[in-house]
Amino acid sequence: MTVETFDGTWVVPPRRAVWIPAETPHRLAMSGPVSMRTLYLRAGMAKTLPRRCCVVNVSPLMQELILHACRHPRLTRRSKRHAHLIDLILDQLETVQAIPLQLSTPSDQRALRVARILEREPADARSLVALCRQAGASKRTIERIFARETSLSLGKWRQQLRLLRSLQLLAAGEKITTAALEAGYSTPSAFIAMFRKALGTTPRQYFEKLPAARNR
Repeated sequence: MTVETFDGTWVVPPRRAVWIPAETPHRLAMSGPVSMRTLYLRAGMAKTLPRRCCVVNVSPLMQELILHACRHPRLTRRSKRHAHLIDLILDQLETVQAIPLQLSTPSDQRALRVARILEREPADARSLVALCRQAGASKRTIERIFARETSLSLGKWRQQLRLLRSLQLLAAGEKITTAALEAGYSTPSAFIAMFRKALGTTPRQYFEKLPAARNR
């Protein structure tokens, strides 16, 4: 699942979750079959939780708590059992581990033009100098804007875009070779090395560890 807001894009692989703060306009897109569960929290319960979207790992305990909570139309603290469940969920939410599967969107129009070119074609093999020239600015100017507005260099931003695109393709059932080439890597081995560096495992192992149900 991919979540898009005005600030950026977050890719949510199977058995992961995305935290979306209140009053955040967003759009969802699915890659392949998706079974999703959603929890809504009252604003007062989320004071210690992140102020921005983030993708997080879901522990086996958290997954079971989510599935159990979704069997009830609504949880209320007036019920002792519900109160215990609410406290367990909040405790788990406060300790979840965020994972680097987001991509901030620059607001400067010159940098945004570069971002849109790469989003349309992650495998575009042109140099960053050529891409910046097409957007109407020098590479130095675009680099400075990306560093200021996304906290990433243009090269790192491009690499992160390719990682997220490959995750979308793999989740949709594409083979590793296909995902590597469409994401802009010349060989599957180069793609696997990048994937391992970013997520600590190979693409095959990353998806094999996940249950078939793919609950989020």
